Amino acid sequence: MPAGVFSVPAQSGSGVEFDAKITPIVVTSCVMAATGGLMFGYDIGISGGVSSMDDFLRQFFPTVLRKKHENRGSNYCKYNDHGLQLFTSSLYLAGLASTFVASYTTRRLGRRATMLVAGVLFIVGVIFNGAARNLGTLILGRILLGCGVGFANQAVPLFLSEIAPTRIRGGLSILFQLNITFGILFASLVNYSTSKIHPWGWRLSLSLGGIPAVVLTLGALFVVDTPNSLIERGQLEEGKAVLKKVRGTNNVEPEFNEIVEASRVACKVKHPFRSLLHRHNRPLIATTVLLQMFQQLTGINAVMFYAPVLFATLGFKNDASLYSAAVTGAVNVLSTLVSIYTVDWVGRRMLLLDAGLQMFLSLAAMAVVMKIKVTDRSDNLGHDWAIMVVVIICNFVSSFAWSWGPLGWLIPSETFPLETRSAGQSVCVCVNFLSSFLFAQVTRAILLVQPFGGLFSAHP
Repeated sequence: MPAGVFSVPAQSGSGVEFDAKITPIVVTSCVMAATGGLMFGYDIGISGGVSSMDDFLRQFFPTVLRKKHENRGSNYCKYNDHGLQLFTSSLYLAGLASTFVASYTTRRLGRRATMLVAGVLFIVGVIFNGAARNLGTLILGRILLGCGVGFANQAVPLFLSEIAPTRIRGGLSILFQLNITFGILFASLVNYSTSKIHPWGWRLSLSLGGIPAVVLTLGALFVVDTPNSLIERGQLEEGKAVLKKVRGTNNVEPEFNEIVEASRVACKVKHPFRSLLHRHNRPLIATTVLLQMFQQLTGINAVMFYAPVLFATLGFKNDASLYSAAVTGAVNVLSTLVSIYTVDWVGRRMLLLDAGLQMFLSLAAMAVVMKIKVTDRSDNLGHDWAIMVVVIICNFVSSFAWSWGPLGWLIPSETFPLETRSAGQSVCVCVNFLSSFLFAQVTRAILLVQPFGGLFSAHP
C-alpha cells in the first residue's frame, strides 16, 4: 500500500462493498472544498462585530451611533434600525433566492463549476463591501456575498459526500461545518484587532473575507469534479477515470455501474423539484426540512448573542466580546473535531438524540439561573453565578457543535438519490436560510419587549 493511502472498504446503499482508499487527491479536494464553509462562517462572524464599530456606524448608520452612546435604555434596542437589519438579513435572503439557481448549475454544470461561481460572487461582494461609500453599495455587496454563500452551501456538501469513501464520508463531510466554526472564530478575532484601527478598520474586516473565497476559486480551477456529477452529465469515460483516481484502485467497476444506473434514473427526471413531492421522496424531504428548522430552533444563535453580556459580568469589561468569542469559538471548533471522529463510529441518530438531551438540560439550567438572579432592571449575576452560566453556555455550544450543527448539513447531502440530490440540497439550504432569517427576526422582536430588553439595559 503506497504511503499516505489507507484502505477503506466503501459500501453502497445496497450493502455491496466497494474497494476504496483514502487517497491524497480525496483529502486535498475535501480540504479545499470545505473552504466554502470558511467563507460562510467568516461572513456570519464578521457582520456582528463590524456593526458595533463606531467608524462603521458613523459612515452608514449615524442614528445608531448616536443612540449607542446614550447612557439609557436597552443596549439591544439601540441597534434597532431598519437599515442595519437590512445589512445583516440581506445575506440570508440572497442566499435563499440563489440556492434555486445553484440547484440548476450543480446538476447541469457540475459541483466544481458551482463552487467556482460561488468563489467569484463572494470575491466581487467583498470588493463592493470593502470599498463601499454609501448604504446602497454596502447592501449590494451583501447580496453578492449571500449569492456566493448560497452557491457554496449548495455545491460543497454534495461535493464532499460524493467524493469521499462511504465509510468515512461523515467525517470528511463535516469538514464543511468545521470550517464554518473556524470562520466564526477567525472573524471574531479579526474584529477585535481591526476595531483598534481608525477609521478604516471595518473595511479591513470586510475585505479579509476574500481570502477563503480566493482559495475556493483557485481550488475549484484545479480539482476534479465528482464521478457522480460527470457520469450524470454523460461523461462516462472521464467519470470512470476520475473514480479510479479518487478511489486509488482500478477495481471500480461495481461502484461505476451503480452510479451509471443511478444516473440513468436521474436523466428520466425532468422536474426534480416536482419529483421531491412523490410519495417515496416525502420522508426524505420532511427529514431535511425538520433538520434545518430544529437546527435553528435549538436556540444556538440566541445563546451566542447572550455570551458577550454574560462574560461582561465576569469583569472583562471592554474585552468581553473577545473573551466570549474566543471561549465559545474555541469550544465550537474543538467539539466539531469530536464529531469528525465519532460520526461514522457512533452514528448520526445517536449523536442527535444525545445532544438534544444535553442542550435541553443546558437551556433549562440557564433559564433557572436567569429566573432566580436576573430582574427587569438588573443584569448583574455576580461572579460565581456568571461562571456557572458561562459553563452552561459552553456545554450548550459544545453539544450543538458535535451534533445538530454538522449533521444538519451532512444527513441531507448523503440521503437523497442522485436524481433529486441537487434539488434536495437546494431545499436544505433554502430552509436553513429562511429559518435563520425568521428566527432572528422573532428573537429581535422578543428582545425589544420588556422585561427581556431589561436584561441588556445600560445603567448610569
